[in-house]
Amino acid sequence: MTSANSGVTDATVRHPLFILIVEDNPDGRESLRMLLELYGYTVAVAADGLEGVEAAMRLRPDVVLIDIGLPRLDGYEVARRLREALGHDVRLIACTAYSDPATRRRAFEVGFDEFRVKPMDLDELLAHLQE
Repeated sequence: MTSANSGVTDATVRHPLFILIVEDNPDGRESLRMLLELYGYTVAVAADGLEGVEAAMRLRPDVVLIDIGLPRLDGYEVARRLREALGHDVRLIACTAYSDPATRRRAFEVGFDEFRVKPMDLDELLAHLQE
């Protein structure tokens, strides 16, 4: 996650969202969780795809940030299952190091609303969360 100097100066979130992070890298998962919590978001985490689907079904977050390369269920399958079960009541954001056109195309085909390439720009992510 990168941020030049975090142009976001007001740490108060206009509409507090409940965000689920599905990420298998413990450092990345916890860093993102802490940053989003600093900006006023309520955040839950899951360490793999299956855990992510189960958490989303149980917790009903507003937004799910999903890594593509997850163990047990990859991010594509997580998105497909969540879109099928929750419809468009949840915003699905792919967060991945894979930036090729085929990965991006497949992400949108399975139901992701947005596609972000790691390392993500914090200011850009925060701005998009408030849309």
